Amino acid sequence: MKVHLMYRDHDFGRELEPLVMHPWVKESRPELLANEEALTQDLELDTLFRAMAGGDDFLLVVARQAILSGLKTDLETILYRQAVLKDCLRNEFVVRELYNIAVDATTSERGGWFGICSHHPRGILWDAIRSLEGLIGGLAQLKHAADKQNGKFDSEGFTVFFSMLKDELADDYLATIKALLQELEFNDGVLMSAELGGGNQGIRYVLRKSLRPKPSWIRRLFSWNSSDYTFHLDPRDEGGFRVLSELQEQGINRVANAAAQSADHVASFFATLRIELAFYLGCMNLHRLFGLKSVPVCFPVPAPSGACKQTCVGLRDACLALVSAEHSVVGNDLAADGRNLVIITGANQGGKSTFLRSQGLAQLMMQCGMFVAAESFTGDVCRGLFTHYKREEDATMASGKFDEELARMSSIADSLKPDSLLLFNESFAATNEREGSEIARQIVRALLEKRVKIFFVTHLYEFAHAFWEDKLNNAVFLRAERLADGQRTFKLFPGEPLETSFGADLYQDIFERGHKCEVLTQ
Repeated sequence: MKVHLMYRDHDFGRELEPLVMHPWVKESRPELLANEEALTQDLELDTLFRAMAGGDDFLLVVARQAILSGLKTDLETILYRQAVLKDCLRNEFVVRELYNIAVDATTSERGGWFGICSHHPRGILWDAIRSLEGLIGGLAQLKHAADKQNGKFDSEGFTVFFSMLKDELADDYLATIKALLQELEFNDGVLMSAELGGGNQGIRYVLRKSLRPKPSWIRRLFSWNSSDYTFHLDPRDEGGFRVLSELQEQGINRVANAAAQSADHVASFFATLRIELAFYLGCMNLHRLFGLKSVPVCFPVPAPSGACKQTCVGLRDACLALVSAEHSVVGNDLAADGRNLVIITGANQGGKSTFLRSQGLAQLMMQCGMFVAAESFTGDVCRGLFTHYKREEDATMASGKFDEELARMSSIADSLKPDSLLLFNESFAATNEREGSEIARQIVRALLEKRVKIFFVTHLYEFAHAFWEDKLNNAVFLRAERLADGQRTFKLFPGEPLETSFGADLYQDIFERGHKCEVLTQ
């Protein structure tokens, strides 16, 4: 049995199965991307992960895994997941019911001995039977849930999943399994055969199924004579009991291993089901929060890698919308199809960094099959997402701030592939204007030659204006709007880079508007 709700042809998150089966083991949080720390910090991904988790630690782990691994998905997988997620949003109650069944099944499966007697066949068999009894109950619940759907789900993922449950979990099949589990209790003893080998050692132990009909209780009660050859052990014969127990375990060894493997297989199925549904559960939690805050959402239109598509209407910063006390976060538009360079300039505190972050978040959310916080969004699938943001001064740095910027850029360059997306935010501003502009210009030109799409927020006027004067066909220039009275609208519009970022506005806001400054004179 396979789940296949995240991928058409294989399971998702197999590395998370130990967390489902052994939750007391501390999660190691393996690194998913070389630049994972920078992405998480610059795009404020922890806010997104927590919103999807809704206080559930397991959902938090799955959300992180799914979003960061989304950069490795292809176009078909994105569309496949979008269809599954649309089904989830239309049938939220059913999906939560399926998830709860998976949680209950994995929890009951952990209720056995957990291998206390795993080196003894009887202990292995006992533990496998107890696990299978709980797991079979979960399969029956899944089958019942599948029978009730009647065409409510349209996606390929759920259609195949429910068909699999109906085909493989027929009522008579489940009844047969329950009967076999009762037989494996061996309440009437163990029937087995063996042969004598060299030195009269037992060989070829085979467990047998009795073909003799089981007598009624009345016949067993009044039957004293038996044609079977029997012998009886003295109740105090500890050695005899030990030898007899060893003989029985030789006979049930193979069936014990088979039962244990069956239990592991079914438990793995439920673990995978829980992991994959956890992602969609997180998406439903996020969708509900966006609805409460009146944030528009849409399913993006992904384009193949290298198609150079980048268009959006009303794109919001998803993380800002989640933490903002206000219900209205300003959205921005972009028409950059056929363009692979977007340079953003304008007033301080004008929404440039917010727009940059909204692009990165939308790209990540699109590539893992989610909706995005926009009225519409189209983008091509990128083969990597990188951020190069300015960093605050750090006393632990062994070199200067500008050297640290160049070192990070070198590390990014080592990992870049064609058709990657790179977000720059106030990069190379730790040196003088002329030097910073020239370094930025050379880096950007080299990256464009390698088919890297670039968003660049900057106050380096010489850098931005040089590209403007080149009148490149592949470039878009946006400018943060500032009204005549200095008010910021947080909207970005196409426009030529300005030589000023209106730092005077900040000075006036801090020192002249609503603030009293005491001047000390000697």
